[in-house]
Amino acid sequence: MKIRYRSLDVFRGATVCLMILVNNPGSWGHIYGPLEHAPWHGLTPTDLVFPFFLFAVGNAMAFVMPRLQEAGPAVFWKKVLKRTVMIFGIGLFLNWYPFMRWNDGALELIPWTSSPEKGVRIFGVLQRIAVCYFFASVIAYYLKPRAAALLSVVLLLLYWALCIIGNPADPYSLAGWFGTEQVDKLILHTAHMYKGEGVPFDPEGIASTLPAIVQVVFGYFVGMYIRNSSAEIPLNLDKNSPSNPMFKMLTGLFVAGIALLLTGFCWDMAFPINKKIWTSSYTVYTTGLAIVTIATMIYFIEIREKTGFLGRFFEVFGKNPLFIFALSAFLPKTAALFKTKDGVTPWNWLYTKVLVHTPGAKENGSLLYAICVIIFMWAICYWLDKKKIYIKV
Repeated sequence: MKIRYRSLDVFRGATVCLMILVNNPGSWGHIYGPLEHAPWHGLTPTDLVFPFFLFAVGNAMAFVMPRLQEAGPAVFWKKVLKRTVMIFGIGLFLNWYPFMRWNDGALELIPWTSSPEKGVRIFGVLQRIAVCYFFASVIAYYLKPRAAALLSVVLLLLYWALCIIGNPADPYSLAGWFGTEQVDKLILHTAHMYKGEGVPFDPEGIASTLPAIVQVVFGYFVGMYIRNSSAEIPLNLDKNSPSNPMFKMLTGLFVAGIALLLTGFCWDMAFPINKKIWTSSYTVYTTGLAIVTIATMIYFIEIREKTGFLGRFFEVFGKNPLFIFALSAFLPKTAALFKTKDGVTPWNWLYTKVLVHTPGAKENGSLLYAICVIIFMWAICYWLDKKKIYIKV
């Protein structure tokens, strides 16, 4: 029995919605704690967004991979390479876009490299998604599940070993983490790295992509388990019947999710949970949370058929996830070309002229603006869904 899991669309849509929410506050100086990343070690709700999306990428792969395996290597490589290049290219484009900036009241071109310390950042969220998608696809296509699982464990342990070997004295600090000096600076160069931490350090750089690939593979395993379990569901079966194979599937998901949560929690004692260097414990722990979350959604949406307002709201985001995320970055960058002398643009006008005066804490207006951005983006997604327009990237 072929089932269209609305819960997977809701899960993916909720993740994209939260990505847009945390990336578009009215003011970066006034953000509620849960909507900020953990300063270094630890976890906030915001630190769950990116791994959940990579997990969702793996889920989607599980439903596409059988067709690619039937079509053969030529079709597989054509599709995977095309999608990888497109996603990576869009991310790089957005890093450089709009190719101009204001300087002393005049627009000037943004050079690829303006000095040894300044240039266009090469990596970013979309670029990491592209790289993880590519390698996870290759693993899923060429390896059997047991071999892919074994390789995933090896990669997580290898990354842990590399962190320790790279700097035994201080392996998990911003200054001591091996990936910056021994990998990213050598390959990307300082000019093309993120500097939001006050020093050249790229949270989506090359070294920390290794365990992030495993996040997609784990998502693939879960998607494959859901897909295979669906094949056992007979036609016209009462979903609430105790004999419904979906209950067995949910039991398996909850057990796996809790097991990974406990493993990640215990591993944190030796290898701290850290989003910015994407530690192996972080990969395992967030995967466990993602599995428990998606299992809960399957129970309420597929079995109890209680999608609810939020479910329907998030579902439209899940129909065009990468497009709407890219658009949410494209629009403010475009609007920045038309800013006034006091720094107001068509994009931030609502906050700087209206919502900044919201009563109470300054974070209230900043959050309210982010919610307005979400509603605006939802309206676009809703229109696209009504028109049956699904932009594949």
